[in-house]
Amino acid sequence: MKQRILTTFVLSLLLFLLKYPEESLLAARDGMKLWLNTMIPTLLPFLILTGILLRTDGIEKILNPLAVFWKKCFGLSPCGAYAFLLGMLCGYPMGAKLAADLYKAHKISSREASYLLTFSNNPSPVFISTYLAQICLHSQYRINEIFKILLLSNFLCMLFFRFVVYKNQTATTTLFPLKKETSAVSSQGTVIDVSIMNGFETITRLGGYILLFSILSAAISHFWPFGTEEKYIFLGITELTTGLHQIANACMPCARSYLYAMVMTAFGGLCVLAQTKSVLEKQISLLPFFLSKCLNATLTAIFVLLFAKTV
Repeated sequence: MKQRILTTFVLSLLLFLLKYPEESLLAARDGMKLWLNTMIPTLLPFLILTGILLRTDGIEKILNPLAVFWKKCFGLSPCGAYAFLLGMLCGYPMGAKLAADLYKAHKISSREASYLLTFSNNPSPVFISTYLAQICLHSQYRINEIFKILLLSNFLCMLFFRFVVYKNQTATTTLFPLKKETSAVSSQGTVIDVSIMNGFETITRLGGYILLFSILSAAISHFWPFGTEEKYIFLGITELTTGLHQIANACMPCARSYLYAMVMTAFGGLCVLAQTKSVLEKQISLLPFFLSKCLNATLTAIFVLLFAKTV
């Protein structure tokens, strides 16, 4: 079944590329601009530097003094706290990437990695304050209100998964015996080289997903048979930046644009889902992440309707 869906998806994109080359070129160019001008300069340095920290055991030294705080307040180990902090700071899919890398390095359990996915893989503060608040919403809503709603939704989502789904999740101090690094990554120079190559491999893979989903969004927009607003919503569900861009250029009431944009940002879109899947280990299920994004989007919609205030 999965093979048939993938084949249909690829053939549909190929036909669209051949029949509508101008629209395909424009969509591909927009997707690559996003990758080149936004993802590479903001995400690649973090991928390289965190890779170095993971290979030199620097994370424990930084966060171990606050181990009790992370365990009591968030149910996380110091390494899990590191994934949480950088995931919140760097945006999609950094939280998922760090959770997968820490699990692969035997620093957190698969349970903690799955739990981390439910609240540490989110849009970055830079994306929210610039692209969402200023470009999409034209600075009509207070940035502190936008952050308050998104953070509150994420916090309640974390509490739900910690105490309801994972039954009072609490990280253990030592989960696996730490393995010694092999001679291939023993020297500092080799550690840096390996981290750089892994960073470029990850960022290239993410660029491929952005390219494919940008073309898919163009195809959906071209053949969409229903109303305009429904198209914007579906485009946002498919690829976040495309949906937000359409909302920014649409003539609709401010309150409705705000609601749509906030829910789209909280959910992330299918492109983010595919990017997250690409960085996860096979032992880590994507289902907790998907369910958390659905819950997060629902809570965000409720809070927007309750607390929305224009500037």
